[in-house]
This record gives sequence, structure tokens and C-alpha cells, in this order.
Amino acid sequence: MHPVTLALYFVIGGLAVALTTYYGSQSKGMIAAFIAFLPSVTLLTISTIYLHGGQQATTSYLRSMIILTPAWVLYVVATLLLLPRLGLIPALAIGVAVYIGASLLTMKIVS
Repeated sequence: MHPVTLALYFVIGGLAVALTTYYGSQSKGMIAAFIAFLPSVTLLTISTIYLHGGQQATTSYLRSMIILTPAWVLYVVATLLLLPRLGLIPALAIGVAVYIGASLLTMKIVS
């Protein structure tokens, strides 16, 4: 992959994280979530998969995103519920573990 393309991905991802962090730390959760959910990163990912792998690879990726969405929702819910009780690091660790477990189970079921 071309270094300029990688640099572009880095800048866009970094901008999204920086803006999300800024607004989130200002207690503007809705704006922060809106920025985090902007499809800018997925737009680039979909485009590059299409350019490098074609339509079949792209539709496979998009279907897989939909299939793994419930695992991501479980991660968010687990983190949301555990954060007030356990603090940041344990809540995130358990949330990620839930996501990985649910994703692996989903992939096993689907395949």
C-alpha cells in the first residue's frame, strides 16, 4: 500500500479520535458519539477494499460488519453498565472480552 494512503488513513482516524475526545470530555456525549459514528473511516475502508479486492470482497466485508454488529452492541452495553461500578479499565477490559467472545461465537455459528 502506498505510504501517502496510509498517512491519509492515519490523519482521518486521528482527527476522528481527537474530535470525539474533545467533545466527550466537554460532556457533549451526543456530538462525540455522532463524530465517532461518522462513516468516514468505514467509507475509506470500503473504498480501499473495493479498489484492491473488488465488489465481492467489499460486499463480504459489509455483510460481516452487519453480522458482528450485535457483538459490538454487547460491548457497548457491558462497558456502559460496568463503568460506574468498576471504573474505566476493568469495564473496558470486560467489554472487549465480551466483544471478542461474542464475535468468535458469531463467526463460528455463521461459518
